[in-house]
Amino acid sequence: MLTSFLKQNFKEHYEILIIEDGSTEKSDVIVNKYKSELNISYFFKANSGAGASRNFGMQKASGNYCIILDSDVVLPSHYLTQVSKALQRNYTDAFGGPDTAHKSFTPMQKAINYAMTSFLTTGGIRGKKKGVGKFQLRSFNLGISKKAFLETKGFSNMKTGEDIDLTFRLWQKGFKTQLITFAFVYHKRRSTLPQFLKQTFSFGVARPILNRKYPESKKITFWFPTLFILGFLLSLIFNLLGFPYFLYFYYIYFLLIVIDSFIQNKSISVAFFSIITTFTQFLGYGAGFFKSQFLNK
Repeated sequence: MLTSFLKQNFKEHYEILIIEDGSTEKSDVIVNKYKSELNISYFFKANSGAGASRNFGMQKASGNYCIILDSDVVLPSHYLTQVSKALQRNYTDAFGGPDTAHKSFTPMQKAINYAMTSFLTTGGIRGKKKGVGKFQLRSFNLGISKKAFLETKGFSNMKTGEDIDLTFRLWQKGFKTQLITFAFVYHKRRSTLPQFLKQTFSFGVARPILNRKYPESKKITFWFPTLFILGFLLSLIFNLLGFPYFLYFYYIYFLLIVIDSFIQNKSISVAFFSIITTFTQFLGYGAGFFKSQFLNK
């Protein structure tokens, strides 16, 4: 990530804060290599979770607007310039940006990115809609003013879904959010299927908690991954009983996934990996949602 700051075409002054949240492999040596070229500060703190660490960073920041980035993102050279231009055109006290895969990512990373961003899998809700005024923030790529941070007290202690929770509290305080389409980042995400399954499971667990906390946020579409997996299991049972017709829906759906992923990624391996990552996403999210909805009330 730090190397991508060196390539920014943004010329105005800004500071970079690195918050190390109790890692066993400290990165201070790496950070020190960039101090001669970047206005960068390094802080090491006891492990307290992502939300608390982001709050810690915003408390230490000297500027009036903070941008939160995950450690596994890489910035295109125009990122900061696009953020600055967008906020000058239409200022909001918080913004979010999309994520995509870099050409250097592995086929599996690109397939995971496809599963998380495609219209056929998530409806494109993670950044491809032009949500202005009511865009739900994602913590890997978001900005928030110091004023909004102080009034909301930043991220809650939720382990997952803390970014969406912050969004609702911003709205309750009268702050607006927006999607800055061109302020995208290259997001590496998880690199293995077990890691991706665990991550999507936690996303599924968080959603019913958010629905109970903010009833107005409930949508029938949140049930889709759970119903998708339950339908798949029922289709397998019917197939064993001599009724294969229900499986045809899944054959057609995954064929569309392959075609769409190939068109987007221009790679047959990524296209077929996308079947696996899409199913993994639905399985993880659907199982997490079911557990949180019915077993953890």
